[in-house]
Amino acid sequence: MFFSRFFVTLTSQNEKRMIVCIAEKPSVGRDIAHVLGANQAHDGYMEGNGYQVTWTFGHLCELKEPHEYNPIWKTWSLGQLPMIPARFGIKLKSDKGVEKQFKTIERLMLAADEIINCGDAGQEGELIQRWVIQKTGAKCPVKRLWINSLTEEAIRDGFKNLKDQGDYQKLYEAGLSRAIGDWTLGMNATRLYTLKYSQQGGQVLSIGRVQTPTLALIVRRQQEIENFVPVPYWVLTTVYRDTTFTAVMKEGDRGFKTAEEGQAAMDAIRNDLFTVTSVEKKAGREAPPRLFDLTSLQVECNKKYGFSADTTLSLIQSLYEKKFTTYPRVDTTFLSDDIYPKCPQILNGLRAYFPLMERIKGKPLAKSKKVFDNSKVTDHHAIIPTGVPAQGLSEMEGKVYDLVCRRFIGIFYPDCLFETTTVLGAVAKIPFKTTGKHINDPAWRVIWQQQTSDEEAKDEEKTLPEFVKGESGPHTPDLAEKQTTPPKPYTEATLLRAMETAGKLVENEELRDALKENGIGRPSTRAAIIETLFRRKYIRKEKKNLWATPTGVELISLIREDLLKSAELTGIWERKLRQIEKREYEAKDFIEELKQMVTEIVLTVLADNSNRHVPAQ
Repeated sequence: MFFSRFFVTLTSQNEKRMIVCIAEKPSVGRDIAHVLGANQAHDGYMEGNGYQVTWTFGHLCELKEPHEYNPIWKTWSLGQLPMIPARFGIKLKSDKGVEKQFKTIERLMLAADEIINCGDAGQEGELIQRWVIQKTGAKCPVKRLWINSLTEEAIRDGFKNLKDQGDYQKLYEAGLSRAIGDWTLGMNATRLYTLKYSQQGGQVLSIGRVQTPTLALIVRRQQEIENFVPVPYWVLTTVYRDTTFTAVMKEGDRGFKTAEEGQAAMDAIRNDLFTVTSVEKKAGREAPPRLFDLTSLQVECNKKYGFSADTTLSLIQSLYEKKFTTYPRVDTTFLSDDIYPKCPQILNGLRAYFPLMERIKGKPLAKSKKVFDNSKVTDHHAIIPTGVPAQGLSEMEGKVYDLVCRRFIGIFYPDCLFETTTVLGAVAKIPFKTTGKHINDPAWRVIWQQQTSDEEAKDEEKTLPEFVKGESGPHTPDLAEKQTTPPKPYTEATLLRAMETAGKLVENEELRDALKENGIGRPSTRAAIIETLFRRKYIRKEKKNLWATPTGVELISLIREDLLKSAELTGIWERKLRQIEKREYEAKDFIEELKQMVTEIVLTVLADNSNRHVPAQ
């Protein structure tokens, strides 16, 4: 109520003053309009209380096509490459709905005393709205609304703390550099490879700054699997007191290299007693899982429910727009310190989850540096629930929301306490080993117990009998032939992780965080990149596994330029885009390096006399 009176007082001082707010979607625009008291509906905008609230539908503008810079570029020709405009320009998308909405926006902005950019709080959102504002030619001051959720409280707080548009100039420059980089490399490399290597009348060979190294990851993994030659080895085990012990090998050896070696060892132990030589118990603790960033949420949803990355992004975006979760397109798993005082209120809004909060009820909430760390949060924090009671969710939305809520509740639980037991034994001087794990206090694990299968529970806990050093007795040995196995094909979950870490296989969360700087693509675009590879028929899905098509394999085999297909090198370019955001690197230097790289690629491909071609599909 006070907030409404505040705006009435403000506007009554100068009744002619008009502030235009522009959101990224109609639904978001209406939410903002409701909070501002702009309740009068018009075609393409809301009005009232000194405000006009309008919206885009995502990208209304885009970079111009090649021929709009130079008419000669309309015809695809190797002789015209590289195409590098002296100055890049934007245009409206060719769509009647877009043109109509833009005319509305243009009319409002040209008459406005002030504009408030209410676009999504990220690089893409900044670019979308800046281009529209530029296209209108509006000259009035521009402010920026920057919020992490769409609740009324967050919108009110955001309007009380509006930022100057200039504070986000580097964010815009990073987004613009990304768009120019994608245009320059994509337009030139696609024409170059299509004209040089596609068969007459064949398909367009699409090359992209992120999609091509992503395809290369899949192709390389596929080739590793196809070229894999299994190596046999023999594992010697023995069962003592209903517990399986495995023979200890030299470091790096999986087992005996020949059947003869294995059989000789088995013969040596067959008639001797098994003796326990060591029993070691060690206490351990495991912290709750980290909160979700977008990639880890997509990974979890793919593993648990088989959702594609694109589906998960759509679901979490919907939950955000319904005010049930915070801004989703994030790459941090941390919260800033100012969120901590709001956590009890958020938990109180999760009524359906009260039974899971019994252990933390009535106690001060834990505040771990593994969760709350200002140094790990820039513009956005991890994905968490807002505390607005969720209702009317689809089954799929409910599954995603459930994961987000359980992760949030879990961060306030104590560590899981467990004990690992390592038992060493020997028969005829051949050493054996087994390990067990007993969970003493599951703590945060109770939040997931109902969702854990019996098989998963067995893997989590393996309780051993009580062994005593020096005891001995009969045993039953066994020799099993096994084979080395090829690497597993990528799933969307493992591919997202590979994109995040520039192709490096990393399980450790802290190390993975360090590698994010060099990841390829952004959390918000990786799903679209994977979908693009499907759409262009470069990859296909078999159950959960991703495989390259013959066209995808051949395309990667043709590309000799590492900068086009190396995830690691592309990751370095991604890091430079992030450095532009942080004011550590200049956008003009990025563009100049990109132009030089594209020129070198064109010259290299033109010099190829191999006469190879990609077969038409």
